[in-house]
Amino acid sequence: MRFTKPCCLLAAAAIFFGSSSLSEAASFQLGDTGNEVIEIQQALASQGYDVPVDGDYGPATKAAVAEFQRDNHLAVDGELGSSSYQALLHRALPTTSHKSYFAGANGIINLARQYLGVPYVWGGSSPNGFDCSGFVQYVYAQKGIHLPRTADIQATAGRPISKAELMPGDLVFFAGDYVNISHVGIYVGNGQMIHASSTYGIAYDSLSRDYRVTHYAGACRVLN
Repeated sequence: MRFTKPCCLLAAAAIFFGSSSLSEAASFQLGDTGNEVIEIQQALASQGYDVPVDGDYGPATKAAVAEFQRDNHLAVDGELGSSSYQALLHRALPTTSHKSYFAGANGIINLARQYLGVPYVWGGSSPNGFDCSGFVQYVYAQKGIHLPRTADIQATAGRPISKAELMPGDLVFFAGDYVNISHVGIYVGNGQMIHASSTYGIAYDSLSRDYRVTHYAGACRVLN
């Protein structure tokens, strides 16, 4: 996808996507990140499972874990609890806490929701009024994540991901002319995003709406 035009400046809402949040290690699951996830992925890959070694317990890792569980007659849920962890890595599940992507993403989304209804203002980047990229930049900045100002450059600030890989907190981009990035929103799950709409201000919108489908230009992940 091409990222060559500034974002449409729309009213926006804020969300926090903190990669440093921790959750108790009852199991490793979708959304967890870090070096321990890399170890899990390396162990899966060494046994022939198709999994990226990127430290991100995403859908591909969940699918590989589920396949490993089936092959080893374990309960199949795609999560690496104590039995599955022991079978894969031959040691007990660690009792220390580990990074959770979803914990940070939920913080982003909860923050963004606080701005629902804030009006759209062309060039706006404060709670008095937002445009699309101003909203995204403002929300993430509140959580210590500093993004570029315009949507086209924001699209290069993270790791590109496919639509099938979308998780809450990812950034989604649209090209009004089908070529140049002109809009950005924050994915919140269930096919929805929160964004600065020129009509409604900070609001939810569906990625399955015809306009959003035809003008969808890609997504990126800025959380680790």
